[in-house]
Amino acid sequence: MTIASPVIVVIEDDPAIRLFLRTGLGAHGFKVFEADQGRQGLVEAGVRKPDLIILDLGLPDMEGVDVIKAIREWSAMPIIILSARSTEQHKIDALDAGADDYLTKPFGLGELLARIRVAMRHSVSSPAQEQSGIFNTGALKVDLLKRQVFVDDGEVHLTPIQYRLLSVLIKNAGKVLTHQYLLKEVWGRLIGIIRIICGFT
Repeated sequence: MTIASPVIVVIEDDPAIRLFLRTGLGAHGFKVFEADQGRQGLVEAGVRKPDLIILDLGLPDMEGVDVIKAIREWSAMPIIILSARSTEQHKIDALDAGADDYLTKPFGLGELLARIRVAMRHSVSSPAQEQSGIFNTGALKVDLLKRQVFVDDGEVHLTPIQYRLLSVLIKNAGKVLTHQYLLKEVWGRLIGIIRIICGFT
């Protein structure tokens, strides 16, 4: 069995675009949660522990760049900017703040899906695995693109949290990881999010 669908949090104030993303991404196997403001998006990011965030820069309550910076205080989850702002400086500011990719509106679903696949592949793999998307060690095989896990060629069912933990271990293969680091990477720091949100009020 394949594990639960990948989770995406969409932070976008335009209801038509949210509907398009919810419908289009849902049809391709993603579970989509939405927020129409930056602070709400930060809460969704902390609670849902998504595999990826799609973020608009022009939000009603705060700048998208500030949302990026807040998330980067506690997580390295992939962030793709989806914005009508198309100047080079806007792109530079977002990427320097910690965004992984930048797509301008109007956009095609096919290109967005391709960028999502790249961002998710990079987030859980080392450079040696980026091309194939496959991690192998002993009896363990993980298809990072399809999110499938095999042991002795038999597929293993994992919960989303178990898969996230496995992904972190794969990304840091050969390294010694502390308990605190694993807690932060897998579960995030909800207290930190609350502190950050309060700081914006």
